[in-house]
Amino acid sequence: MPRYRRGFDIDEAQAHLQRVDKRLASWVRRVGPLPAPQGWARSFDPVDALARAILFQQLSGKAASTIVGRVEAAIGSKRLHAASLELIDDPGLRACGVSGNKALALRDLARRERAGELPSLRQMSVMDHQSIVDALVAVRGIGRWTVEMMLMFRLGRPDILPVDDLGIRKGAQRVDGSETMLTPKALAERGERWGPYRTWASLYLWRIADFSTDPKQKTNRSQD
Repeated sequence: MPRYRRGFDIDEAQAHLQRVDKRLASWVRRVGPLPAPQGWARSFDPVDALARAILFQQLSGKAASTIVGRVEAAIGSKRLHAASLELIDDPGLRACGVSGNKALALRDLARRERAGELPSLRQMSVMDHQSIVDALVAVRGIGRWTVEMMLMFRLGRPDILPVDDLGIRKGAQRVDGSETMLTPKALAERGERWGPYRTWASLYLWRIADFSTDPKQKTNRSQD
């Protein structure tokens, strides 16, 4: 059974993208080198990461970070998992700014953790990325995009292209100088040439979508 390492050779990925796509290569040179995501080198609890992803949904990074901080203070822990979430009831979550739907999602996540239905980090190390997606999208409030963010920023899987992500679609549109954004299906086809390093292409497409000569303040993401 193959074991998947966390992270990949970014120099090799960079060279591959510049070799297979001249338009993207031009933008890669313009944007400059990117650092490897810090999450690749950090141990993490997948349940905690998913809980944070739920809390970040449909909110600005600043607002979501504030709510997460309130929840951490309420449970007296920096780790969100079944045992710690049992320390706060639904009214307590609402007082922290957590919506009713997100509270239900957190409860379902905790229930599945207690039932042993969620793969551990060790188990994920021998699962291909589609198997991980299939295992986690069963959780209320967790969609494919959320799992893809974990695959990219925490597990360091090299070949993830979140075709439904608006920023990535905007980046691809800018690379091609197109008047309209590609559909998710068309983006998947466009991105085939980037394999097996579609994750690295995705990181560049996000930067390209927002590229400006003026520095911007960093936006917090759930997987930071």
